[in-house]
Formats: sequence, structure tokens, C-alpha cells
Amino acid sequence: MTREPAVEVRELVKRYPKSPANAVDGLSFAVERGEVFGLLGPNGAGKTTTVGVLTTRVLPTGGSARIAGLDVVADAVAVRSRLAVVPQRVNLDRSLSVRDNLVFHAAYHGVGRAERNRRADALLDRMGLRDKAKAMADDLSGGQSQRVMIARGLMHRPEVLFLDEPSTGLDPQARLFVHDQVRKLRDEGVTIVLTTHDMDEAQKLSDRVGIVDHGRLLALDTPAGLIRSLPGCGTVEVTVAPGSRPGDDLVARLFELPGVERVEQLAAATVSAPLPGGPQRVDGPGRIAAPPAPTAPGTDIRLRLYVDTEPAALVGPVVAQLSSLDAQVSDLSLGEPSLEDVFISLTGRDLR
Repeated sequence: MTREPAVEVRELVKRYPKSPANAVDGLSFAVERGEVFGLLGPNGAGKTTTVGVLTTRVLPTGGSARIAGLDVVADAVAVRSRLAVVPQRVNLDRSLSVRDNLVFHAAYHGVGRAERNRRADALLDRMGLRDKAKAMADDLSGGQSQRVMIARGLMHRPEVLFLDEPSTGLDPQARLFVHDQVRKLRDEGVTIVLTTHDMDEAQKLSDRVGIVDHGRLLALDTPAGLIRSLPGCGTVEVTVAPGSRPGDDLVARLFELPGVERVEQLAAATVSAPLPGGPQRVDGPGRIAAPPAPTAPGTDIRLRLYVDTEPAALVGPVVAQLSSLDAQVSDLSLGEPSLEDVFISLTGRDLR
């Protein structure tokens, strides 16, 4: 017998009063039990509203959403007992000790006194917080506060855990600890819905990723599957002094090389927004040359080439082509497409 998904969203719609467009516009997806699901999108894409509906804080305008088989509207009380939310901002009770934050949370969910005390001690040990049991929230570091919030969320043994930007502002050690705990929870059968702007974090932790924008689902697959959907199997990034040639001329000439699927001009060393108009399709299906980012005369520019062959094989032709254009190469690196490239490809580079 097939089990119901841990999270199921069908044609979900949410429109706020006086809003010209739906915040969530016919969104559908499902999260399997024991899965880490990354819900990604730019600011204002509809992620927060979607999570608000799933956690019973926002009433949908249309469609349906279910947690552990329960309707989030009709069975809101039961749904809340089956989920936990770990927000980005620290919301611990500042008047209580770390241990009491855990115990009071469990009491709210009806866990008996002996059991909630046992769970509190076990989770403090698990999160490396035994020596902070009597500390107050204001005395904790950012990483410690995050671990306390995760422990608090687990006190009533939820089936679905919502994590919002779980490692924002954490040092590398705390970040690794949180990531290890996410993997362990998944292995224990806890379903995790992860919202993050950290594409590296999403790629490492998520079994599948859904990318949303303007309230609609743009793509849904494993991180590896989404990366494979990009044109090209690797990247070549090169920094050049363009000489007398404009950047768009370099882009066009590099695009002519066999094996090059797409060329983007970036600002020197850092990514800048492209000129208005977005990517332009040229010379046949699947071959895209992005318009250049504006740069001051004489400024080094960085170009990224997406290639459908071994990137190392393009090093010679790329350098030779640039040299023939009197462009001096100062840096060159090889790489593979990432989830961030997928995200930018689908949602664009415009600031929100």
C-alpha cells in the first residue's frame, strides 16, 4: 500500500487583498516522507506564503494543501501537532532557560512531564548543549540559538520539520553541525522542508528541489537533475583586458567556437546585472549569448562559457581566440554548472 506524501500541495492559490497578482498561483508539488525538500526562489517568489499555508498561519484562496494526509484548513489543530517550524530569526523565550524553552514547548503539545524532561535531556545532549541547559537565550551565540530552536522543534516529535535559512550567519563549524543534524533527521524518517537562498546548502542537503517564482513552480527535480538540464556540461571562466574590443564583440566571437553553448559577460571578478532585455537567442536552438554587463572603458571583464565538451579542451581555443582579438587573459578557471546557475537561468539576474 502506497503511503500518502508527507506534504502535498495541489493547485494552491493565495491572493492578498488589493494585490494585483496572486502571491501563490496554482502551485502543485509533493514531498515524500523522509525526504529533504528544498523550496527555492527569489525574494517575493511565494515561498514564505506557501510555507505559511502549510504551517496553518495563512489561509489559502484556492486549491488545497495537506500535511501527513491532513488538510491544513479543515484539520489545522491536528496539522500543527505534526509539524515544527525553525524560523530564521531567533524566537526563543528570553525569560526562560534553554532547558525550560524545550520543556515548555513539549508541555504545550501535551507531552507528559516525565517524558518531556527525558526528551529535553536527550536533545540537549544531541545538540551539544548540555552545558547550556541553564543558560538564558540572550547568553547564547547564533549557532547555539539555532541548535536550541531545532531541539525545541523536535520536542513533540514532528513528522515534518520546516527549516528557514538554517545556517544564515553561522560560523563554518556551526554550519557543518546543523547540516549533519539535517542529514541524521532525514535518516531517522523526519521529512524536512528547507527554504534557503544558499544554493550550495540546498544542493548539498536536498534530495529534491523545487524552484518557484511569481507563485509558480518553474522546475522540480534532484539537484543533479536540474544541473543536467542546463546547456553544456562544464564552464570556462576567463578574465580579460579587452583592449580596443567591446565586451559584446568578445562574447560574440567566443560564442562562435565549436563546443560553446552559451556565453555570459560578468563584471570583473563579480557578477553584475545584465543590460535590460534578458538573454538573446541566436544561431539556432539552445545556443544563447547573454548581453554583456556594462563596464567602464579599460576595465577588465570576466566571461563565463558554458560548454558541451570537456572544459580543458576549450582552454587553447579560447585563449587563441581572445589573443587574436588583442584581449589579454589575466585569469582562467574551469568548473561545472551548479544549482546557482540553474536558479539564475530560471529566475534571472534582476534584483528583487
